[in-house]
Parts: sequence; structure tokens; C-alpha cells
Amino acid sequence: MMYHTPVLLPESIDALSIKPEGIYVDVTFGGGGHSRAILNQLTTGHLYAFDQDADAVDNAKGLEGKNFTLIPANFRYIKKYLRLHGVTHIDGLLADLGISSHQIDTPERGFSTRFDAALDMRMDRATDKTAATILNQYSEHGLHTILGMYGEVKNARTLAQAILKYRVTNRFKTTGQLTQFLSDFVPKGKEHKYYAQVFQALRIEVNEELDVLKDLLEQSQQVLAPGGRLAIISYHSLEDRLVKNFIAQGKFFGEAEKDVFGYAAKPFKAVGKSIEPSEEEIERNTRARSARLRIAERI
Repeated sequence: MMYHTPVLLPESIDALSIKPEGIYVDVTFGGGGHSRAILNQLTTGHLYAFDQDADAVDNAKGLEGKNFTLIPANFRYIKKYLRLHGVTHIDGLLADLGISSHQIDTPERGFSTRFDAALDMRMDRATDKTAATILNQYSEHGLHTILGMYGEVKNARTLAQAILKYRVTNRFKTTGQLTQFLSDFVPKGKEHKYYAQVFQALRIEVNEELDVLKDLLEQSQQVLAPGGRLAIISYHSLEDRLVKNFIAQGKFFGEAEKDVFGYAAKPFKAVGKSIEPSEEEIERNTRARSARLRIAERI
């Protein structure tokens, strides 16, 4: 089984407008599909790839060389790690957000409703917080917030109250136990969507995904050279909204900051409109169906 099928591969590589001698970063190495495509276009250039998942390190075997460096760390620290490698500016940055097919299809990782496994959901298994930690320890307010905000669960308050009541005599331990518990709160005929929303909320909280994305975007304006390209593939509206606003305004909410002359201080300009997968790609890889690629150039 393939580790992960790269989404919007030709589109995202085109988006980077690769220079053979340039320096590029793929912050979500995963199965290495995007990275290999970038390396194919480099001569004297260099690619730095990030991945915090130890499972992904094996996929870099055979790539290590004068043109490639894998950094086994969370991409929220991109600026620090690039500096450690003597890099101050890069020509392009690619991020394929979300979870890989490998993570979803590995039962013991706890990402999927298809398997009964420990409530884990950590992308970096060296960290302590798991989905079980959240369900068993968070306050009603905390649960209500993440279920409503990150999962857009309609009955988030009711569900949060029920979780607290349940855990007085039980501990949440497995994904199967959680889906069984959720079955009493699912709107009729919406089981699959409801479970996916709750799992998404827990996964985002476990991995601090939105905060990590904000850190990456803020640092991207510092590490990208003028004319450098930013290409971000997102999979749900929460991520896409952050990316869209940051490209348009240089911040996540509200209007762009203005300089002393009253001009909007925007670090990026959008390149074209957002790109979605073709029907053919979705047919080949159903997990691409919600993907959206946004491209920007550093001003």
C-alpha cells in the first residue's frame, strides 16, 4: 500500500515556479511525493523537508544527498531549523496540510472511525496529549469550544455536557467506545459526517493544527525571499480561511495593517484563484475531494 498519494501534484509544483538553483522547503514530507517532484527540477538547488512523524523518516531513505535534507521536526519551528542549517531565505514553500493516508490507514494511530483503536490521534508520538486526554480531562467549556469551533458540531454544548456525565463512571479509551457513545447524539442519517466532525475537532486540538498553521504563515513572510512562492493545500474551511486571509491581508482577521503613509502593508500577493482537484484526480484519490490550493508570491 502506498504511504500517501500526493494531492494536486503538478499544480503545486507549477505553483512554486521552481528555479533549478533555488532553495525550497516542503514542510509536510509524508510519503515524499511532492518532495521527489521538486528534487527532479533542482540542479544545484536544495530542498529542506519537515516531518514530525517518525513513520515518514523511512520514506526519505535514498533521497539524502547534496540536494536534500530531512528535518524531523514540527514545521511551526521552520525559521529556527532553517537558521540552524545556515538558511536565511528560500525561494518557495509548499505545505500539504491535514493527515496522510498512512496515518488514517494505520489503526493504532486512532485517526479513523473505521478501526477500533486507542484514542490517540498524535502526529508526533513524542508528545503527551492524546484524544483520550481531551475527552477525559477537559472542562465542559473546553470541550464545547473545540467541538463547536474545530468540528462545527451543531449540538456541541449538549455533547460536552454528556461527555462529562459519562466520564464520572467511565474513561474514554478507544475509538470504538467513542463512536458507540456518539451514536445517541447523531442527527438521523448523518452518522458518517457527525463522527468525522468530532474526530476532526479532537485531532486539531491534539496537534494544535490551527496554531501551528498560523506560526508557519507568520514565519513564511520572514523566510521567503522577495518573489518567492508560497503554496498551501488545505482540506477544510478553518485552514483555508486562515490561509486566504493571510495572503490577502497579511493577518488572520480584519484588515491589513497600514504603514505611516497609509498604504496597506501586505507581505504577499495572491497568484491566480484557488485551485481544486479535477474530477479525474478525485476519482483516482477520493481523499483529494476537499483539497484547495492557494498560491502567493512574496512582495
